[in-house]
Amino acid sequence: MRTFQRVLVNTLLANITTQMVWFGFTFWAYLQTRSVLVTSILGGSYMLLLAVFSVPFGTLIDRVRKKTAMMLATVSTGSAFAIAIILFFLVPAEVLLDLHRPFFWIFLTILLAGALVESIRGLALATCVTMLVPADERPKANGLVGMVQGIGFAFNSVVSGLAVGFLGMGVLLVMGTILTAVAAVHLRLIEISEPTVQHAEGVPAKVDFVEAFRMTVAIPGLPALVIFSTFNNLLGGVYMALLDPYGLELMPVQAWGILFGVCSIGFILGGMIISRSGLGANPVRTLLLANIAMWVVGAIMPIRESVVLLAVGVFIYMGVITFAEASEQTVLQKIVPFAQQGRVFGFAMAIELAAAPISTLMVGPVAEFWLIPYMNSDAGRDRLGWLLGSGTTRGIALAFVLASLIGIVVTVLALASRPYRVLSGTYRDSAVNEMLASESPADRTQTEPPSDSDDRPGVEPQE
Repeated sequence: MRTFQRVLVNTLLANITTQMVWFGFTFWAYLQTRSVLVTSILGGSYMLLLAVFSVPFGTLIDRVRKKTAMMLATVSTGSAFAIAIILFFLVPAEVLLDLHRPFFWIFLTILLAGALVESIRGLALATCVTMLVPADERPKANGLVGMVQGIGFAFNSVVSGLAVGFLGMGVLLVMGTILTAVAAVHLRLIEISEPTVQHAEGVPAKVDFVEAFRMTVAIPGLPALVIFSTFNNLLGGVYMALLDPYGLELMPVQAWGILFGVCSIGFILGGMIISRSGLGANPVRTLLLANIAMWVVGAIMPIRESVVLLAVGVFIYMGVITFAEASEQTVLQKIVPFAQQGRVFGFAMAIELAAAPISTLMVGPVAEFWLIPYMNSDAGRDRLGWLLGSGTTRGIALAFVLASLIGIVVTVLALASRPYRVLSGTYRDSAVNEMLASESPADRTQTEPPSDSDDRPGVEPQE
């Protein structure tokens, strides 16, 4: 647990660095262009490439020591940010943000590369929970992971908004590069006991999407969990594309960053609650109930153009999402063999995240060219004004409400489905098998009757 806590602190530092730069770039790009299309391109590109590279990243984690994978990610991120600094100061901002010129796409690719390789740490951390934490303590450990993510999220939101508003994007890039170097030095000093790398028998060393798929479908109920999370991410892409523009239309970037940081306390509180009380006897059920709560909040939050309503909604949303994320990780760590976790986690992430870029890239143009103009027209205000009120952000609000209503219906159906019962049974059986495997021989012999051979003359009883 001591080693796990040190790895967790190092991951916090690394995540703060990467997300601070990426958040800042998103804020800066929108403020420079005032285009929802740009933010949808940024969010969609990130999720799309993360989905593509999740299986290769997971394969890497299964083939090398976890510390080696995390160090590789940190060094690669720092190198990408250093290159981005050079490009930022050589190319004027108006040229850098022109989508019709190559500089925007080069700059985006460099920052994307830095943010993407950092995701290796998230996959490695999930396997470190299995490797370093006792089975009965893993739900609470995943709660700590969620709490740390919340702390990083809060810090990133505040610092990114203030840095972009007062110091500029260039200073933010320099800060990110320095912090990445600090994270690499700190990681170098952590000793993670992993004498050998556990390889899955009969699994090729190369990146193999087919084998990762076979590992996933071989576990009863797991494909249903992946499909459900995929659909949720499809709807969640709407929030990814539109939440920053929605907030930035209601307040200055400095205030939006501070508000986002304060609301992230919900993330921290959720993680603290889980770390103390766990996730209940059936984390699968906890996952679905948390999703219902998230979609209800998402439907209510934008019904009026109100900073207070937005703040309360985001706060509750972040608190509840911690339960959903920790529940999914706990289920995966329990039902997936350790030697296969890198590949299976990577494959699950690839499928789940592949949906978000689709909706993110689609909702930007739909909102900008259809929903926003419609809600600004007399016809839109007459038909939906009773529900959404009036204001400049009502088109974005309509997108939020539609996505949330669909999410509520789908999650309720999932809660009543047969795959839900199958996955719950798989988790329960895995917990029982793991408990039996962890018992010492002495524990088992106390509950078993002595064999006939022990009663024969001349046979010594076993200690």
